[in-house]
Amino acid sequence: MMSAESDKKIQRWSNLKEVGTYGGLFFLMWVYKIFGRGIYSVMLYFAICYFYLFNPVARNASKDYLATHFSAYPHCWGDSVGKLDVLRHMFAFGQSILDKFLAWTSTISEEEFDIVDEPRLREFLEESKGQLIIGSHLGNLEYCRGFVHRYKRKTINVLVYDQHSANFVNIMQRANPDSRMHIYQVDSLDIATILSLKEKVEKGEWLFIAGDRIPLSGEQRVVPVDFMGRTASLPIGPYILAKVLQCPVKLMFSYRVGKRIRFEMIPFADKVLLSRKNQGAELCAYAQQFATELERQCEHAPFQWFNFYPYWVDSKPLIASSPKGFESVTNDK
Repeated sequence: MMSAESDKKIQRWSNLKEVGTYGGLFFLMWVYKIFGRGIYSVMLYFAICYFYLFNPVARNASKDYLATHFSAYPHCWGDSVGKLDVLRHMFAFGQSILDKFLAWTSTISEEEFDIVDEPRLREFLEESKGQLIIGSHLGNLEYCRGFVHRYKRKTINVLVYDQHSANFVNIMQRANPDSRMHIYQVDSLDIATILSLKEKVEKGEWLFIAGDRIPLSGEQRVVPVDFMGRTASLPIGPYILAKVLQCPVKLMFSYRVGKRIRFEMIPFADKVLLSRKNQGAELCAYAQQFATELERQCEHAPFQWFNFYPYWVDSKPLIASSPKGFESVTNDK
């Protein structure tokens, strides 16, 4: 079951105040539409400096993550991790906000992507079966819209737990009401919700869920995994759901590397099977399989992982709340 420390971490995350408001988000998108990405980036820089100075939760969590990455993969770094790296990490997150908006409101050109194993991805996109796709807060899950436009029959359903996402979701749906991506906010996976999701999968729709964050409700159990040489707690919800759905499971990673978008779809399991006798060990194995692949992706893009709260079991307790939260409404899945 979830430990007391895990529950405290959930509360720290859930207590972070929303940074996004309708006015603020609309203003940033207006700046981009009128002046382009260059001016947007200039304004974003000043906003990031503010969050760096006045949000110790995000600042310390970023430094903790980057230092952990440095210890695990020193060849990706220079001599050490410093303040500029934390700013760079936050700035990359701010840029991802714009990318999420663009993914919802415009067709992403295939030429922008570096696709890993394109034949495998093409085969996946041609499948008529419903799929459960486990994603993460690495990069931008919404980039899949660039492929949905090419396959009009595909409908994507995304499960989110963070109620802070309300503003951003509403803005994106107003910006593109014809989108074939649907977002559902859920506090827990009750029987009614699971049956509804099963019906969608049986109709051939895709279901996305994040595998790297504990639901806010605190009702879901977690298991320990090794992530970059330290112990982290990951939810078992995706694998319990997969067992009920009995559909193919894939992992999806999509994130920026420079000006390009790296996109990779990875087979995870034809079906998730859990026995009564060894269910605990099997859930640990599935969660570790996900964590190992997530770490492999993080190695290549350290500034693209966006979890700005104490993540590891042994992370020092950080301030529970601050005047403004950096864990934006856009970082919820």
